[in-house]
Amino acid sequence: MTLLPLAGIKVLDLTRVLAGPLCTMTLGDLGASVLKVERPAGGDETRGWGPPFDHEGQSAYFLSVNRNKLSVALDLDGGPDRALLLALARDADVVVENFRPGTLERRGIDPMALLEGSPALIWCRLTGFGAESERPGYDAVIQAESGWMAITGEPGGAPMKVGVALADVCAGKDAAVAVLAALASRARRPSAAERLLTVSLAHSATAALVNVAQNALVTGQESARWGNAHANLAPYQLFETADRPIVLAVGNDGQWLACCGALARPDLAEDPRYRTNAGRVENRAAVVAQVGRTLRTRPAAEWLDRLAGQGVPAGVVRSVSEALGDVVADPRTGIAPLAPGTVRLRPPRLDEHGALVRQRGWRAFEVME
Repeated sequence: MTLLPLAGIKVLDLTRVLAGPLCTMTLGDLGASVLKVERPAGGDETRGWGPPFDHEGQSAYFLSVNRNKLSVALDLDGGPDRALLLALARDADVVVENFRPGTLERRGIDPMALLEGSPALIWCRLTGFGAESERPGYDAVIQAESGWMAITGEPGGAPMKVGVALADVCAGKDAAVAVLAALASRARRPSAAERLLTVSLAHSATAALVNVAQNALVTGQESARWGNAHANLAPYQLFETADRPIVLAVGNDGQWLACCGALARPDLAEDPRYRTNAGRVENRAAVVAQVGRTLRTRPAAEWLDRLAGQGVPAGVVRSVSEALGDVVADPRTGIAPLAPGTVRLRPPRLDEHGALVRQRGWRAFEVME
């Protein structure tokens, strides 16, 4: 069996909901031993976020981000459980948590003291709005305040959130990247302060605006809502065909000429207004109308074949179920990671491994994996 890249790395997961569990699941997929600590009363609240629930009563939401973990329920207000948590943290390589500021410290769990006492420990804190903010970080609020909703939706329509809790997803992946970078730097013996990582959902979401943010920085103008179009490219949007919608994504001038060939529209290729992307963006309404008129004359499958033959990026709008047909996915463990990640453990029930962890500590993984 190939050794996974994070085999032997111990991750203490003190997170709940989405961003933190996604981060720790990613580390677990890469081979880390992830121990999820939950509240005795109910555990991670996403255990109750349904329907849907599977045939064993597990919520689909919880199942989506909690594979490759063991679960232990600990009462952090209780002496023995708090002592066990501290012992597990001291022997961990990574602790990931998303408590509000001061919550752990009030219970006698001081991240900086643990970092100073364990020179190899990495502590990653996920927050909603930064390390000093008491505000809870919920995705819809983050999407509203980070600028996402202002640029999502139809032109002239109401602001709209993205259909997935993508702010949490971005932050969870940012946290995983930060942890991996910190693990890679341990050989130079970073200070306790350097090993205390803070990831903010608000910052991750705002940074994810990428080119849209840069447009605003360069021009000094507010970004608009473009619906299914692109602020900087044309034609790059949703189009109706004779039977179902497709997305056409012309990303450069060579692809534009190829697109004109696929559409059998040499007149568009010869029109000087459309020769460059800047010209097509300037004349967006006209070029979109011309392309749209042509695409409505034939079914999607025929257009996709013709566009693919010319190397033009395009795709049909599919349902979630259709998209899942392209990946390895399981009702219990979700969408399997690509190599070098693996699925080794199904998502745990609340405190499923509590007795084993209390008896063996981190050595509980020797029994499970």
